[in-house]
Amino acid sequence: MKKVYESIMSGLKEAVEERERLPRHTVSVEPVKRYDAEEVRDIRRRTGFSQKMFAGYMGVSVKTVEAWETGTNRPSGTASRILNMMEMDTELIRKFPFVRESR
Repeated sequence: MKKVYESIMSGLKEAVEERERLPRHTVSVEPVKRYDAEEVRDIRRRTGFSQKMFAGYMGVSVKTVEAWETGTNRPSGTASRILNMMEMDTELIRKFPFVRESR
């Protein structure tokens, strides 16, 4: 029984030593930005989308977009993250065309 215990402890010690030799790095996530009515409206206008098209792209109702743009509500969570991505990359809607133009 003692040999089994010693073998387990030896294995655990090796695992801990190996873990300590592995390279480490720290990752952080920026907090979600809060958007006010004017910022939402500006982002939507830069896309060239109507409120209906923008709502479709964002996966929300037109009423939700209207509420964001009047300041009744604010986008949060995933919607804010997508707005932030749209703000950082104006080509985002062309790279990920969830809403398609008909010609």
